[in-house]
Amino acid sequence: MEKTYIDALPLTMNSSEKQETVCIFGTGDFGRSLGLKMLQCGYFVVFGSRNPQMTNLLPNDAEVLSYSEAAKKSDIIIIAIHREHYDFLTELTEVLNGKILVDISNNLKINQYPESNAEYLAQLVPGAHVVKAFNTISAWALQSGALDASRQAILKKETPFSTSTAWLYDSYVALGILGFFLFVLLGITSLPSVSNAVNWREFRFVQSKLGYLTLILCTAHTLVYGGKKFLNPSNLKWYLPAAYVLGLIIPCIVLVIKFVLIMPCVDNTLTRIRQGWERNSKH
Repeated sequence: MEKTYIDALPLTMNSSEKQETVCIFGTGDFGRSLGLKMLQCGYFVVFGSRNPQMTNLLPNDAEVLSYSEAAKKSDIIIIAIHREHYDFLTELTEVLNGKILVDISNNLKINQYPESNAEYLAQLVPGAHVVKAFNTISAWALQSGALDASRQAILKKETPFSTSTAWLYDSYVALGILGFFLFVLLGITSLPSVSNAVNWREFRFVQSKLGYLTLILCTAHTLVYGGKKFLNPSNLKWYLPAAYVLGLIIPCIVLVIKFVLIMPCVDNTLTRIRQGWERNSKH
Protein backbone atom coordinates (compact mmCIF):
# COMPACT_ATOMS: atom_id res chain seq x y z
CA MET A 1 0.00 0.00 0.00
CA GLU A 2 1.53 3.33 -1.03
CA LYS A 3 1.85 6.21 1.38
CA THR A 4 -0.18 9.35 0.81
CA TYR A 5 1.34 12.58 2.09
CA ILE A 6 0.04 16.02 2.92
CA ASP A 7 2.25 19.06 2.35
CA ALA A 8 2.83 21.15 5.44
CA LEU A 9 3.47 24.88 5.08
CA PRO A 10 5.56 26.26 7.97
CA LEU A 11 3.86 28.86 10.13
CA THR A 12 6.98 30.12 11.88
CA MET A 13 10.44 28.72 11.40
CA ASN A 14 13.89 30.09 12.13
CA SER A 15 16.52 28.47 9.93
CA SER A 16 19.30 29.45 12.33
CA GLU A 17 17.84 27.33 15.14
CA LYS A 18 18.11 23.57 15.17
CA GLN A 19 14.81 21.76 14.78
CA GLU A 20 13.64 19.90 17.87
CA THR A 21 12.32 16.41 17.30
CA VAL A 22 8.94 15.37 18.65
CA CYS A 23 7.77 11.76 18.57
CA ILE A 24 4.11 10.86 18.20
CA PHE A 25 2.90 7.35 18.94
CA GLY A 26 -0.19 6.78 16.81
CA THR A 27 -1.17 7.75 13.29
CA GLY A 28 -4.89 8.28 13.81
CA ASP A 29 -6.85 11.48 13.24
CA PHE A 30 -5.49 13.32 16.25
CA GLY A 31 -1.91 12.12 15.76
CA ARG A 32 -1.87 13.25 12.12
CA SER A 33 -3.46 16.61 12.92
CA LEU A 34 -1.09 17.30 15.79
CA GLY A 35 1.91 16.24 13.72
CA LEU A 36 0.92 18.64 10.94
CA LYS A 37 0.69 21.55 13.39
CA MET A 38 4.04 20.60 14.91
CA LEU A 39 5.67 20.68 11.49
CA GLN A 40 4.14 24.05 10.72
CA CYS A 41 5.58 25.40 13.97
CA GLY A 42 9.10 24.31 13.01
CA TYR A 43 9.46 20.97 14.81
CA PHE A 44 10.71 17.78 13.22
CA VAL A 45 8.12 15.04 13.72
CA VAL A 46 8.65 11.32 13.77
CA PHE A 47 5.70 8.96 14.01
CA GLY A 48 5.74 5.64 15.79
CA SER A 49 3.48 3.00 14.28
CA ARG A 50 2.96 -0.74 14.61
CA ASN A 51 2.82 -0.93 10.80
CA PRO A 52 5.15 1.79 9.44
CA GLN A 53 4.89 0.52 5.87
CA MET A 54 1.09 0.68 5.79
CA THR A 55 0.65 4.15 7.27
CA ASN A 56 -0.87 6.82 5.03
CA LEU A 57 -2.22 10.38 5.04
CA LEU A 58 0.76 11.68 7.00
CA PRO A 59 2.47 15.08 6.55
CA ASN A 60 5.11 15.11 3.84
CA ASP A 61 8.07 15.99 6.08
CA ALA A 62 7.28 13.47 8.81
CA GLU A 63 9.16 10.23 9.30
CA VAL A 64 7.39 6.97 10.13
CA LEU A 65 9.22 4.29 12.12
CA SER A 66 8.45 1.52 14.55
CA TYR A 67 7.69 2.42 18.13
CA SER A 68 11.13 1.60 19.49
CA GLU A 69 13.01 3.33 16.67
CA ALA A 70 10.83 6.44 16.86
CA ALA A 71 11.21 6.69 20.66
CA LYS A 72 15.02 6.74 20.36
CA LYS A 73 14.93 9.93 18.26
CA SER A 74 13.16 12.18 20.77
CA ASP A 75 12.91 12.89 24.47
CA ILE A 76 9.29 14.03 24.11
CA ILE A 77 6.79 11.36 23.10
CA ILE A 78 3.12 12.16 22.58
CA ILE A 79 0.90 9.12 23.19
CA ALA A 80 -1.96 9.50 20.68
CA ILE A 81 -3.30 6.01 21.35
CA HIS A 82 -6.33 4.79 23.25
CA ARG A 83 -5.77 3.41 26.73
CA GLU A 84 -6.83 -0.08 25.63
CA HIS A 85 -3.64 -0.30 23.54
CA TYR A 86 -1.13 0.90 26.16
CA ASP A 87 0.10 -2.63 26.93
CA PHE A 88 2.84 -2.58 24.27
CA LEU A 89 4.57 0.22 26.19
CA THR A 90 5.79 -2.29 28.80
CA GLU A 91 8.07 -3.75 26.12
CA LEU A 92 9.65 -0.30 25.63
CA THR A 93 10.43 0.35 29.31
CA GLU A 94 14.17 0.69 28.75
CA VAL A 95 13.77 2.93 25.69
CA LEU A 96 11.25 5.20 27.43
CA ASN A 97 13.24 5.50 30.66
CA GLY A 98 13.78 9.19 31.49
CA LYS A 99 11.68 10.45 28.58
CA ILE A 100 8.62 12.71 28.75
CA LEU A 101 5.37 10.96 27.87
CA VAL A 102 2.46 13.26 26.99
CA ASP A 103 -0.89 11.56 27.54
CA ILE A 104 -3.69 13.07 25.43
CA SER A 105 -6.32 10.34 25.81
CA ASN A 106 -9.88 10.68 27.09
CA ASN A 107 -12.21 7.94 28.26
CA LEU A 108 -15.67 7.40 26.82
CA LYS A 109 -17.31 7.55 30.26
CA ILE A 110 -16.66 9.36 33.52
CA ASN A 111 -15.04 7.12 36.16
CA GLN A 112 -14.68 4.35 33.61
CA TYR A 113 -11.48 3.15 35.30
CA PRO A 114 -10.37 3.34 38.94
CA GLU A 115 -7.37 5.51 38.03
CA SER A 116 -6.82 8.17 35.39
CA ASN A 117 -5.14 7.33 32.10
CA ALA A 118 -2.06 9.31 33.07
CA GLU A 119 -1.75 7.36 36.35
CA TYR A 120 -2.16 4.09 34.48
CA LEU A 121 0.52 5.16 31.99
CA ALA A 122 2.89 6.05 34.85
CA GLN A 123 2.37 2.59 36.33
CA LEU A 124 3.21 0.89 33.02
CA VAL A 125 6.35 2.98 32.46
CA PRO A 126 7.61 3.97 35.94
CA GLY A 127 10.89 5.37 34.62
CA ALA A 128 9.21 7.99 32.38
CA HIS A 129 7.85 11.43 33.24
CA VAL A 130 4.12 11.43 32.44
CA VAL A 131 2.24 14.68 31.82
CA LYS A 132 -1.28 15.42 30.58
CA ALA A 133 -1.95 17.74 27.63
CA PHE A 134 -4.09 18.33 24.52
CA ASN A 135 -7.04 16.35 25.93
CA THR A 136 -9.40 19.35 25.55
CA ILE A 137 -8.60 19.87 21.86
CA SER A 138 -10.22 17.89 19.07
CA ALA A 139 -8.61 16.74 15.84
CA TRP A 140 -11.11 18.86 13.93
CA ALA A 141 -10.01 21.96 15.84
CA LEU A 142 -6.38 21.27 14.96
CA GLN A 143 -7.22 20.77 11.28
CA SER A 144 -9.47 23.78 10.77
CA GLY A 145 -7.68 26.15 13.13
CA ALA A 146 -9.16 29.64 13.38
CA LEU A 147 -11.44 29.02 10.40
CA ASP A 148 -13.98 27.09 12.42
CA ALA A 149 -13.64 25.05 15.58
CA SER A 150 -11.10 27.17 17.47
CA ARG A 151 -12.43 30.55 16.45
CA GLN A 152 -12.57 32.94 19.38
CA ALA A 153 -15.52 35.23 19.83
CA ILE A 154 -14.90 38.96 19.95
CA LEU A 155 -15.70 40.41 23.34
CA LYS A 156 -18.41 43.04 23.13
CA LYS A 157 -18.02 45.51 25.94
CA GLU A 158 -21.26 46.48 27.60
CA THR A 159 -22.16 48.17 30.80
CA PRO A 160 -22.64 45.67 33.65
CA PHE A 161 -26.13 47.05 34.33
CA SER A 162 -27.41 46.52 30.78
CA THR A 163 -29.60 43.47 31.34
CA SER A 164 -32.61 44.37 29.20
CA THR A 165 -31.83 41.68 26.65
CA ALA A 166 -31.53 38.99 29.33
CA TRP A 167 -34.84 39.99 30.92
CA LEU A 168 -36.58 39.91 27.55
CA TYR A 169 -35.26 36.43 26.82
CA ASP A 170 -36.22 35.08 30.25
CA SER A 171 -39.68 36.63 29.99
CA TYR A 172 -40.13 35.20 26.51
CA VAL A 173 -39.32 31.67 27.72
CA ALA A 174 -41.38 31.92 30.92
CA LEU A 175 -44.47 33.26 29.17
CA GLY A 176 -44.20 30.57 26.51
CA ILE A 177 -43.97 27.76 29.07
CA LEU A 178 -46.91 29.06 31.14
CA GLY A 179 -49.04 29.67 28.07
CA PHE A 180 -48.37 26.21 26.69
CA PHE A 181 -49.15 24.58 30.05
CA LEU A 182 -52.52 26.35 30.34
CA PHE A 183 -53.29 25.59 26.71
CA VAL A 184 -52.78 21.87 27.37
CA LEU A 185 -54.96 22.17 30.49
CA LEU A 186 -57.75 23.73 28.44
CA GLY A 187 -57.51 20.91 25.94
CA ILE A 188 -57.78 18.29 28.67
CA THR A 189 -60.83 19.91 30.27
CA SER A 190 -62.52 20.03 26.86
CA LEU A 191 -62.59 16.25 26.68
CA PRO A 192 -66.12 14.87 27.27
CA SER A 193 -64.90 12.49 29.98
CA VAL A 194 -63.40 15.40 31.92
CA SER A 195 -66.03 18.08 31.26
CA ASN A 196 -68.81 15.72 32.44
CA ALA A 197 -67.04 15.25 35.77
CA VAL A 198 -67.00 18.97 36.71
CA ASN A 199 -69.89 21.23 37.60
CA TRP A 200 -70.90 24.24 35.51
CA ARG A 201 -69.06 26.75 37.72
CA GLU A 202 -65.77 24.88 37.35
CA PHE A 203 -66.29 24.43 33.62
CA ARG A 204 -67.12 28.13 33.18
CA PHE A 205 -64.05 29.16 35.16
CA VAL A 206 -61.75 26.96 33.07
CA GLN A 207 -63.22 27.86 29.70
CA SER A 208 -63.72 31.57 30.41
CA LYS A 209 -61.28 33.03 32.93
CA LEU A 210 -58.53 30.46 32.42
CA GLY A 211 -59.03 30.63 28.65
CA TYR A 212 -58.54 34.38 28.57
CA LEU A 213 -55.50 34.07 30.83
CA THR A 214 -54.00 31.58 28.37
CA LEU A 215 -54.71 33.95 25.50
CA ILE A 216 -53.03 36.82 27.37
CA LEU A 217 -49.91 34.78 28.14
CA CYS A 218 -49.53 33.48 24.59
CA THR A 219 -50.06 36.97 23.14
CA ALA A 220 -47.53 38.46 25.56
CA HIS A 221 -45.12 35.67 24.63
CA THR A 222 -45.28 36.71 20.97
CA LEU A 223 -45.10 40.43 21.81
CA VAL A 224 -41.94 39.91 23.86
CA TYR A 225 -40.48 37.82 21.04
CA GLY A 226 -41.09 40.61 18.56
CA GLY A 227 -39.95 43.36 20.90
CA LYS A 228 -38.85 46.40 18.94
CA LYS A 229 -39.19 44.56 15.63
CA PHE A 230 -42.86 45.51 15.34
CA LEU A 231 -42.08 49.17 14.71
CA ASN A 232 -38.82 48.70 12.80
CA PRO A 233 -39.35 49.22 9.04
CA SER A 234 -36.15 47.33 8.20
CA ASN A 235 -37.81 44.10 9.34
CA LEU A 236 -40.67 44.47 6.89
CA LYS A 237 -39.90 42.43 3.78
CA TRP A 238 -41.82 43.54 0.70
CA TYR A 239 -43.56 46.01 3.03
CA LEU A 240 -45.43 43.13 4.65
CA PRO A 241 -45.27 42.28 8.38
CA ALA A 242 -43.90 38.98 9.60
CA ALA A 243 -46.13 35.96 10.21
CA TYR A 244 -46.03 36.37 13.99
CA VAL A 245 -47.24 39.96 13.59
CA LEU A 246 -50.20 38.88 11.44
CA GLY A 247 -50.97 36.15 13.97
CA LEU A 248 -51.43 38.78 16.69
CA ILE A 249 -54.21 40.68 14.96
CA ILE A 250 -57.16 38.50 16.03
CA PRO A 251 -55.89 37.81 19.61
CA CYS A 252 -55.29 41.52 20.21
CA ILE A 253 -58.76 42.42 18.89
CA VAL A 254 -60.35 39.79 21.15
CA LEU A 255 -58.44 41.05 24.20
CA VAL A 256 -59.32 44.68 23.50
CA ILE A 257 -63.02 43.84 23.15
CA LYS A 258 -62.89 41.74 26.32
CA PHE A 259 -61.22 44.60 28.21
CA VAL A 260 -64.05 46.91 27.16
CA LEU A 261 -66.70 44.40 28.16
CA ILE A 262 -65.32 43.86 31.69
CA MET A 263 -65.40 47.57 32.52
CA PRO A 264 -67.95 48.11 35.32
CA CYS A 265 -70.15 50.50 33.34
CA VAL A 266 -70.51 47.96 30.53
CA ASP A 267 -70.41 44.76 32.59
CA ASN A 268 -73.23 45.87 34.93
CA THR A 269 -75.49 46.71 31.99
CA LEU A 270 -74.76 43.40 30.25
CA THR A 271 -75.44 41.49 33.46
CA ARG A 272 -78.82 43.18 33.84
CA ILE A 273 -79.67 42.39 30.21
CA ARG A 274 -78.78 38.72 30.75
CA GLN A 275 -81.10 38.69 33.73
CA GLY A 276 -84.03 39.90 31.58
CA TRP A 277 -83.87 43.68 31.97
CA GLU A 278 -85.39 45.76 29.16
CA ARG A 279 -85.10 49.50 28.64
CA ASN A 280 -88.82 50.26 28.60
CA SER A 281 -89.84 47.52 31.02
CA LYS A 282 -91.43 48.47 34.35
CA HIS A 283 -90.33 45.20 36.00
